[in-house]
Amino acid sequence: MKKSVFFLAALVCMMMQAVSTFASDRIITKEQLPAAAQTFIQKTFPGQTISYAKIDFDGRKTYEVCLSNGTELEFDKHGTWDKVDCNFSAVPAELVPANIANSVKSSFPDAVIVKIDKERGGYDIELSNDLELKFNKNGQMVRIDD
Repeated sequence: MKKSVFFLAALVCMMMQAVSTFASDRIITKEQLPAAAQTFIQKTFPGQTISYAKIDFDGRKTYEVCLSNGTELEFDKHGTWDKVDCNFSAVPAELVPANIANSVKSSFPDAVIVKIDKERGGYDIELSNDLELKFNKNGQMVRIDD
C-alpha cells in the first residue's frame, strides 16, 4: 500500500513538472520577435508601441504581443500573424480578405470586424456586435455564432 501511494505521488509530481515545462511563457523584448513580426507591427500599426511581448511554448512556438492601444496579436514561429484582436476598434482593412470584407459589409452594414483569426480551414471573425462568423478558406461564410 505504501509503495503504491509513493508511486502515485511520484507520478503526479512528474506529470506536474512536465506540464509546467511545456506550458511556459517567457517575456521577451521587441528585438527578440521575428523580423517579420516586427515589420508587420510597424507597417500595420504605425505609432503604436509594444506594451509587452512573450514567447509561448504550448506545443508549438508562438509569439503574443500587446500594443499600447490594447490590440492583441499572435504570430507563428516565423513571425506570420495568426490572430489580430483590436478589441473595440476595427481590424486594419488590409488584413481581411476582400470577399470576407464584402460579405460582412453586405450582411452586417452597421458592424465592423474587431478580431480576425486564421484557422486551418479558413477564418474566424468577430464583429463589433458580438457575432462570431466562420469562413472557409474560399471566403464563404459557413456559420454564425452569437
